[in-house]
Amino acid sequence: MKRRDFLKKTGTGAVIPAVIGGFSLRSFGEDSPLNTLLANATETDHVLVIVQLNGGNDGLNMVLPKDNYSAYNNARTNIAIPESKILSLNKFDKTGLHPSMRGIQTLFNEGSLGIVQSVGYPQPNFSHFRATDIWMSATDSNQVLTSGWGGRYLNYEYPNFPNGYPNSTMPDPLGIQIGSVTSLTFQGPAVNMGMSISNPTSFYNLLNGVEDPAPNTPAGKELKYVRLVSKQTQKYATVIKSAADKVPSQGVYPTPNLLADQLKIVARLIKGGLKTRLYMVSYGGFDNHSLQVNPADTTTGTHATLLKNVSDAIKAFQDDIKNLGVDERVVGMTFSEFGRRIKSNSSGGTDHGAAAPMILFGKNVMPAVWGNNPTLPANATVNDNIPMQYDFRSVYASLLENWLCVKNSDLQAIMLKNFPNLPLVNSASCKNVVPNTSGTNLITNDPNPFASSTTLKFTTAGGHTLIQIMDTMGRVLSTPVDQDYTQAGTYTTTFYSGALPTGIYYARLQNGIIQQVRTMMKGK
Repeated sequence: MKRRDFLKKTGTGAVIPAVIGGFSLRSFGEDSPLNTLLANATETDHVLVIVQLNGGNDGLNMVLPKDNYSAYNNARTNIAIPESKILSLNKFDKTGLHPSMRGIQTLFNEGSLGIVQSVGYPQPNFSHFRATDIWMSATDSNQVLTSGWGGRYLNYEYPNFPNGYPNSTMPDPLGIQIGSVTSLTFQGPAVNMGMSISNPTSFYNLLNGVEDPAPNTPAGKELKYVRLVSKQTQKYATVIKSAADKVPSQGVYPTPNLLADQLKIVARLIKGGLKTRLYMVSYGGFDNHSLQVNPADTTTGTHATLLKNVSDAIKAFQDDIKNLGVDERVVGMTFSEFGRRIKSNSSGGTDHGAAAPMILFGKNVMPAVWGNNPTLPANATVNDNIPMQYDFRSVYASLLENWLCVKNSDLQAIMLKNFPNLPLVNSASCKNVVPNTSGTNLITNDPNPFASSTTLKFTTAGGHTLIQIMDTMGRVLSTPVDQDYTQAGTYTTTFYSGALPTGIYYARLQNGIIQQVRTMMKGK
């Protein structure tokens, strides 16, 4: 590839292999003259860590129903955990844990972990890819959305991103995922709001100044050039390294344990002072259709190893952030794209199912088992699923409002609907939060919500200015403004919604390199 072609193809948001010493990242936000466009961010130092369990975790063998053990055992005799081996939970005698999860048991009994039973959504989808998209976009199962719930939250907090970033108010990445590609979770209405660290090895190569060798070939010379350009353009690499260098030592993490490796990086960056709000890590292998357990001892096997690694990693992470003095700031949650069927299959495994438990961890998590043990039929069939008790979007909305301090009036625009608030965390620290009003909203609408029409108020620096109205699937429905302005200033125009159904819409402003998206809601 010629250098000029490379420069054309690697704009903001590109994933570049081996950016700095093998450190692959997706980075958004360069220095620009637009530093006046600071984020209208809530002043909170709270952090949410999202742990994705890829493959569809068997929640019924993770959180076990002690009060209905006979029905559980009848449904999955070939993989059932012996009743005597179930780990107990303080003050919740009806529910227990898989025997490999002693770290999670300790955190629960110490008061820093909660369990939400039977989390799912109506009309569940059993495809890995589609179900993952639903959990990441926080949509109904029959709705396809191109933005993620975390991205919509970050867009609400930092409405001018990526213009003017990094800046003195927000010098750090908005969201960080350990993994080569930033997931749908961090996708905003217009641009991805996060960045990815490719893997733990690349992270430590960055810190130690280690660079993978480039071959002495034409391709190798181009690779060196790519790295040179990347070092000049990926602004966040410096702040990440600076934050990590502030933490010379950490607690002991289990090894080999891929999830622990990722969480160790997260703990280091939080302690190092990054203002990053959202972190996401992932751990796979949960699609256990066969040989889920060791037939000679069902407390061991593939699933037991996975659960032990998750439990040990989360326990080590909590111990580490406590010793580092930042545990007051951090709440974490696990999710998987679906659970498994009630009845096991003849291959010693479980098939794709519906609802499953979520685990919340952190000093400010309410230590409780939310909900009842799943209702299990006396004679389960291969088609029986665990019914949903809690919509996963209620968990998201509750964490946004009670932990990340989002105003209730703004929640529906982020979550697309109203969902019940669950008292999952200590929300006292959100009561006196004062929004930082240093930001600039370049486009607003009033009223919002609106019925048949709303007035769009927008600021342009002059020149070509475009306003598009889009639905949640990214389709352009209307273009109220598409013209050149000879003078900079603030203008208004009216959008008439006509026969559009009630729901969430976006007003997208484009003025030169500046763009901003406004969430609007049409009511009845």
